[in-house]
Amino acid sequence: MEHPENSEAYKGLVVNKGIEQPSSVNPYLKRKPKKRLLSAAEFVEGIVKGDITILSQAVTLVESVKPDHQVIAQEVIEKCLPYSGDSIRIGISGVPGAGKSTSIDVFGLHVLEKGGKLAVLAIDPSSERSKGSILGDKTRMEQLAVHPNSFIRPSPSAGSLGGVARKTRETIILCEAAGFNKIFVETVGVGQSEIAVHSMVDFFLLIQLAGTGDELQGIKRGIMEMADGIVINKADGDNLERAKLAATQFRNALHLFPLPDSGWAPKVMTYSGFYNIGVKEVWDMVYEYIDFVKDNGYFEYRRNEQSKFWMYESINEQLRDSFYNNPQVEALLREREQQVLQGNLTSFVAAKSLLDTYFEDLKK
Repeated sequence: MEHPENSEAYKGLVVNKGIEQPSSVNPYLKRKPKKRLLSAAEFVEGIVKGDITILSQAVTLVESVKPDHQVIAQEVIEKCLPYSGDSIRIGISGVPGAGKSTSIDVFGLHVLEKGGKLAVLAIDPSSERSKGSILGDKTRMEQLAVHPNSFIRPSPSAGSLGGVARKTRETIILCEAAGFNKIFVETVGVGQSEIAVHSMVDFFLLIQLAGTGDELQGIKRGIMEMADGIVINKADGDNLERAKLAATQFRNALHLFPLPDSGWAPKVMTYSGFYNIGVKEVWDMVYEYIDFVKDNGYFEYRRNEQSKFWMYESINEQLRDSFYNNPQVEALLREREQQVLQGNLTSFVAAKSLLDTYFEDLKK
């Protein structure tokens, strides 16, 4: 019986059968067939033609951790190499809140006035807890985001060194092959491990603010030694005098550093990204530097050193992955970890034991 209320015990009470509920799935909805993954040759053809959609898909492929995706991605990068290298790569860093994204928006428009195409690789910090990223830098680059000759690609840092996405260097190659002759790499701005971005750009621009400490504080920051140019942002209104004072203090600090290998003495300038004041002067400095290092041969030398650096970084990364994905190591790892925590083994002995196991397994 569908409803007990309709039994003889409840005479006079009738419960009608309910209306049949429609399906929660729209019957008119047509499922789109899953997109076919392009071949390496199709990716390269689209990238070289400057197809932004295919370029974006290729960058996603490069960032993927799936082994089959990585195989195609590496083939695409290899085939794009002959089309790459003809660009100026600018690394932009600074403390959080220094105005990096706003400055990039203004800098980008200034650069595009001279023609060419600009790619902005914005590195977004990943949460240590959730491992997620907001990837919202485009919202701060309102003018560049709609410019036909710009390409903005936010990427999660994924906990990699210096807040630089692990695959940023490969992305630079793809962007250059797509015809982008200016590349901006915006870092998280953690201020301590920026060696990663320094090792993939031609000019390293450090954005600072007034009131962040005296010249002694500036000297202590190792990041200043890597900077090819330092610019003090928000030099406008009531803050103008403070910005000028900060610039003087940074110049004094730089005098205590030895001259870089490039032979270029880093300059300190002030500007306002919000009011677009002093932007031209900043970029005159950047172009002056590029001409300077191209003339003395340091430009090519630095590019070669960077390629060598990333070869060793790739070796280290693949060795690390091979070690942790080794079945023998995986089986022993937790056991050795517990022994260290209980004080039965030192960290060094435990590490040596795991490495010995790994190397013995490789010999089999």
